[in-house]
Amino acid sequence: MRKNPRTRYLVTGATIVCFIVFWIVTPDRGLAAVRTIGMSLRELLLVIPPIFVLLGLLDVWVSRERLMRYLGPGAGVRGTLIVFVMGSAAAGPLYAAFPIATVLMQKGSSFFNVMVFIGAWSTTKIPMLLFEYTALGHRFALTRLAANIPAILLMSFILSRIVSRSERIAASVPDAVPPSGSG
Repeated sequence: MRKNPRTRYLVTGATIVCFIVFWIVTPDRGLAAVRTIGMSLRELLLVIPPIFVLLGLLDVWVSRERLMRYLGPGAGVRGTLIVFVMGSAAAGPLYAAFPIATVLMQKGSSFFNVMVFIGAWSTTKIPMLLFEYTALGHRFALTRLAANIPAILLMSFILSRIVSRSERIAASVPDAVPPSGSG
């Protein structure tokens, strides 16, 4: 189902109006919000361009056939381990994982592996594990990791079963119209 393009402008406009009202009612909090928005925008502008450069290189250097061989539906445990390590070793905020996940889907990675990649990126990053290990102790860090790995695999499995093929196609191709009758 296609969304009305005007909807996004209405939501954006309503958000801006609410923000202005908030700023008028509480100017000190409004100023703090502007600073937070500025810092977030700066971080976004520093993170996203390198991600898109890396995505361009990935698109050129890694053929669809090779990616499908290692990460596609028939890749098995090897493919899952590869995306798990990719997600765990990645640097940057979670929103940087989504363009990479889109390219993985467009190149033929299995939906299960894409979900494992996002799950690993969000919860099992190596720097976070090292911080937890030093700040909270090895028992905490390893227990959390041991609980997260099966949870990521289980959620990825469930999502790969309940998200239809047409929804996956629509998610991987901007403005795609899913084929009728497929599921």
